[in-house]
Amino acid sequence: MKAQLQITEGLQRKINVEIPNEVVKSAFDKVFQNIQRNVEIKGFRKGKAPMTTIKTMYKDRVVGDVAQDLIQAHYPLALKNEKVEPINYPEFEFEDPTENANFSFAAIFEVRPEVKIKKWEGLEVEKEKMIFNEKQFEQTINNIRSSRATMADVLEDRAAILGDTAILDFEGFVDGKPLENGTGKDHNLELGAKQFIDGFEDGVVGMKIGGTKTISLKFPDPYHSVDLAGKPVDFKVKLTGLKKKVLPELNDELIAQIGAKQTVEEFKATLKTDIEQSEKKRIEDAFKNRIVKKLVEANPVDVPASLMKEQKATLIEDFKKRMTEQGMQPAEFEAYVQKWDADFATTAGEMIQSSFLIDKLAVDHNMICNEADLNTKFAEYAKQTGIEEPRVREWYSKPEQMSRLTYMITEEKVIKMITEKAKVKEVDAKELKEEQN
Repeated sequence: MKAQLQITEGLQRKINVEIPNEVVKSAFDKVFQNIQRNVEIKGFRKGKAPMTTIKTMYKDRVVGDVAQDLIQAHYPLALKNEKVEPINYPEFEFEDPTENANFSFAAIFEVRPEVKIKKWEGLEVEKEKMIFNEKQFEQTINNIRSSRATMADVLEDRAAILGDTAILDFEGFVDGKPLENGTGKDHNLELGAKQFIDGFEDGVVGMKIGGTKTISLKFPDPYHSVDLAGKPVDFKVKLTGLKKKVLPELNDELIAQIGAKQTVEEFKATLKTDIEQSEKKRIEDAFKNRIVKKLVEANPVDVPASLMKEQKATLIEDFKKRMTEQGMQPAEFEAYVQKWDADFATTAGEMIQSSFLIDKLAVDHNMICNEADLNTKFAEYAKQTGIEEPRVREWYSKPEQMSRLTYMITEEKVIKMITEKAKVKEVDAKELKEEQN
């Protein structure tokens, strides 16, 4: 076997392999003999059909099998001989083999980039100051009260405001014609809940019971109904009633209703602790992203096109799943992806570069996840979740889960090392540079 490695473009490589005729013929003989032993041909006992008959009947099928066998056997050998490690599945180029000639094939693939760490110590990184979010605390309390709210008629003489539930009769018109499925009677609409197209609820705000109004709007573009996308629409609206939420007091009875066995003060203290922990995690996650980004900026790495394509597709698919769950329509999703295509590519590139850099630092500083790290993490997870440690270990015995866990632990160790040597500046959230851009 002869093998020759070519550098085609960037990180792409092409390995040309030539297999001598005698090896090719042996591969043909092996496949034909296997067929001869196992097929039943009319007029011959099983395994006794002449080889000439076998070759005549199965020649076309055998060509493909031989090519596959030869490539599978010699491709790894060629890689080993040329001391090259692909990072993606190759694309093969070849012509059908024949019994009496050498067989040549080429494999095109990409290799890992050469990773050189120029700077990892002394990275200048901003970190958000931890300030307890009183607004979030009050909003959570109000959400709890709202979950047990009752509705009461608005008896005072006032206009509709955000938060009210308006009782409406309405008709929609497009191009002067009634809008299909665009009418409603005694329809309950919570103002501010964004259940209608943009502008409708704002148009109702300020109306009084018994009042009528024409609200002129435009359907969004894109819109789930292509025929209506971007078109003007008029809604003739009558406000027939108005209701408001009546929130209960936060007392021991309400706390019991939501399943907490605490006093009001105990519940508030627990809630504050939960919010603090959540905020700390958010800040730490954002800081980690910031420091990784700084690492990439200081140590740019070539990104293999194949990995970029895969990572970008994964990001888009994850985004699609989240947005679909939140009600985004397919047309809106496609428009968003097109608009922010460059951002998806940038994020994918940074993720790939950071993984190469973290791997390199982990090797250079002996920080690859080891058995002791896994034991510590299993015990930590068991304590956090209340699940017995053997069950935690069983879950992570699956190759995919174990691979993710070991990389996560390695990453944590490397990030910790970088952080300890970084120049960290704590700033208010509004002062973060990326928030100002």
